[in-house]
Amino acid sequence: MYKKKYYGLKFVVPAFILYTVLYIIPTIAGMIISFTDWNITRPGVHFVGIQNYINIFQSKGGPYLASISHTFEFTIITVILKTLLGLGLALLLNKGLKSRFVFRTIFFLPYALAPLIIGISFVSVLKPDGPFNTLLTAIGLERLTHSWLTEASTALGSTMAVEIWRMAGWNMMILLAGLQMIPEEYYEAASIDGATAGQKFRKITLPFLRPSLTTVIVLNTIHGLRVFDIIYSLTGGGPGGLTEVINTQVFKEFGLGRYGMANALNVVIFIITVVIALSMQKALRGKESNE
Repeated sequence: MYKKKYYGLKFVVPAFILYTVLYIIPTIAGMIISFTDWNITRPGVHFVGIQNYINIFQSKGGPYLASISHTFEFTIITVILKTLLGLGLALLLNKGLKSRFVFRTIFFLPYALAPLIIGISFVSVLKPDGPFNTLLTAIGLERLTHSWLTEASTALGSTMAVEIWRMAGWNMMILLAGLQMIPEEYYEAASIDGATAGQKFRKITLPFLRPSLTTVIVLNTIHGLRVFDIIYSLTGGGPGGLTEVINTQVFKEFGLGRYGMANALNVVIFIITVVIALSMQKALRGKESNE
């Protein structure tokens, strides 16, 4: 009886120890370091309180506030467009199309590739003499050609476009699963009552799809706020810091040996992510329950 009672602990305890060592302890250590001026270019480590955080939010025109602003811009635009594109693809490939399984695989494939591989590939695709500009020139749209990843006017938008292309298939698959859980009888009853396609979408599809949409929006928001690899592989935060996001700034601070400031930035994005994700989840879940 004693062995049966504590049998489950044999599986839980090792996992908890691993999680503590690899996540909880480093997180707490990072928070402590964020209150110091640890910099490898200077001897000694001193406690400075919240000075690093003050420097982050008082750096008007500096790299820190700019990276926070770019992170929010990137997140808001990509979340909206990834969700809409994923929903459109899910509706299109839900049923009726004979080759829908092939297209589902094609659209999901970019998500299966490593972001660094995608970033390196698109650096070649979007360079001034790359395939994309060559295609625009070939179809008579030469005036639309740009150095997409190095011009101030197009760099951030180009990184967003690559991210949307990469993640659209993932959004499609989650929403597709939600669509396939909707009983067909509801649509048949609505058709008998003379409902239009738009009415069916508003009154049947959207209400049943809200749990899936909630999942997609919250996870996309978290991913957008924590973005690093696709930005770093495409632009490295350039040109001139115009695509710098918080995590690329953290990476650079660590590279310069400013560990105190790097950890302070890390804590800022951690708190922002937790607060926004929990607030969105609560708001969206509350809306679902009210309806």
